[in-house]
Amino acid sequence: MGRFLKEGYIQYMKKLLIAIGFLLTGYTCFAQQADSLHRAAKQYMRNGDYPNAIIVLSNALKLVPDDLEIQKDLAFTYYLQRNYSSSIESGKILIERKDADEQCYQILGMAYQAIDEKKAADKMYKRGIKKFPGSGELYNEYGELLWVKQDPEAIRFWEKGIEVDPGYSSNYYNASKYYFYTYDKVWSLIYGELFINLESYSRRTPEIKSLLVDAYKKLFTDLKSTKSLSNKNSFAAAYLTVMNDLAPTINLGITPESLNILRSKFILEWFEKYGDKFPFRLFEYQRQLLKDGMFDAYNQWAFGAALGLASFQNWTTQHADDYNRFINFQKGRIFKVPAGQNYRNLNSK
Repeated sequence: MGRFLKEGYIQYMKKLLIAIGFLLTGYTCFAQQADSLHRAAKQYMRNGDYPNAIIVLSNALKLVPDDLEIQKDLAFTYYLQRNYSSSIESGKILIERKDADEQCYQILGMAYQAIDEKKAADKMYKRGIKKFPGSGELYNEYGELLWVKQDPEAIRFWEKGIEVDPGYSSNYYNASKYYFYTYDKVWSLIYGELFINLESYSRRTPEIKSLLVDAYKKLFTDLKSTKSLSNKNSFAAAYLTVMNDLAPTINLGITPESLNILRSKFILEWFEKYGDKFPFRLFEYQRQLLKDGMFDAYNQWAFGAALGLASFQNWTTQHADDYNRFINFQKGRIFKVPAGQNYRNLNSK
């Protein structure tokens, strides 16, 4: 009797394993088909053929209903198609998933903002930031939402995004523009230059390069009144002290040549007086370029075109080897901002 039971159990297990094998084979086949459909849908998306992308993505989801990436692409394609109601409907489902990532919140946020649902977007971003407190993207987008509402609290979220995710460029972009329209040009200059190093060749880069030139002009125009702000922040106080010492270098105005002299002397004096107290990657990078004979080319890259395109083109022609050496160096490296170097919220010391 025991032998028959044992043989029956063995046969049962064999059948069970065969059935599981068929199921796994079927699932693998479905997954492969869905992956093929997903790739095709992405090509439709790139080509701007959103109706076909939606058809193919919907068919892919029939094969793998729980695939997060396909669900995200479907919600995003609805957004691109300007079918905001469907994008919101899909986005709401996405953020309820246990494995929802930052992009799920971003897609839903974009759809809410597209139809001016600021209240719903506000609530959703707060929820997303609570789940992803280290997300520079979500802090930036929430700051942009607040700025559209003309809420000055926007800067607080851009600053927080810089603090928790120093490698994400958009918070620097928005913070630099924000401070440019205040008396505090120090942080417009600092954040703007960090931005152009993090995002060196985007459509936004020329905008911030021009802003930096104007910020230098405004800094020295208002240096005496700006200096009164230094008691609020020890880093800014140090920065303004050095700039005040070097003000005579721009007596004849802000030009590529005077900026190069000013900034070269600034780096030397900064590291003599404040380098140990305030380790700062941007200034360390400038010092490296100065030592390696590339600081002049870097300054031309950063400010030359904004100060005069014809003069900049003439300089790059006459100094082609120096400029190409810097550009090749720049393109061959990644500029990284270490954590713990956001000095904006320091108290005076």
